Amino acid sequence: MNRHSIFRVVWWTCNLLLAAALVASAWCGVWEYSVRQYLDGFSDAIVADSATPQQKAEAILDWMRVGPPRMIAPRVAELSSRDPEDTLNYQQLLQVCGTATNAFLNLARSTGVQARRLLLLTPARTAKHVVAEINVDGRWVIVDATYRTFLRDAKGNLLTRQDLQNPQMFAEATAHIPHYVQEYSYENLAHVRVAALPFHGMHIREFLDWILPGWDESLEWGLLLERRSFTCLFLAVVSFFLLLALRGALAWWADHRLMAPRFHLRANLIRATTAFFTTPEIK
Repeated sequence: MNRHSIFRVVWWTCNLLLAAALVASAWCGVWEYSVRQYLDGFSDAIVADSATPQQKAEAILDWMRVGPPRMIAPRVAELSSRDPEDTLNYQQLLQVCGTATNAFLNLARSTGVQARRLLLLTPARTAKHVVAEINVDGRWVIVDATYRTFLRDAKGNLLTRQDLQNPQMFAEATAHIPHYVQEYSYENLAHVRVAALPFHGMHIREFLDWILPGWDESLEWGLLLERRSFTCLFLAVVSFFLLLALRGALAWWADHRLMAPRFHLRANLIRATTAFFTTPEIK
């Protein structure tokens, strides 16, 4: 095969993948929109629009604590921990820290509350518990969705993760929570546990800390980690733009190096649009 033949195979493969990525982006966009509409309807039945962020979080915790009976799945393994319809409706998932926190975060965000996931880690950087942080008056305070409560000091003040790193404050905050596991302490924390990724041995956290200081907190990772529809949408859109850039590079290579004929999408669209909207001359 000569270079022109190889180019045509690569060119049409790229075009087909680009078209597939465009279709996938549209489909995932509709999926994510439907999930958001579902969450908006769900939260409207629980939370008043005029409530403060703290009141909204309290209303969600009340629903989790004393809401209507939830369904029990005969096969828990078939449920998705990243599908809001599952995490909000099945009793087994609302009893596990990770999925209970996902349910809380999805509802909190749908009401306009700034909320994010926080992992409590062992010294070996494995997750031992998952809680949420919400922004109340400029402070990121802790909500433990598993125990359906804010963490407060003896005076009732809401506590941040920095407050709870004080052993005395931690003991004070958890003393009134029935059956609280004291190992769920706040010495080691992360919003993203990169150790769970297959390439953690490449020191990815150190690399990200070097090129993007504060990336763990400054970027919004929650939806990517907690909602499958948004993850698919993100991957589809990123794939589309990467393939679009690759197509542009291939077009430049064909025009300036190979001098190979190719289908000029923009030029043909302009010609088709001009032909469609131009009034024909009558002689």
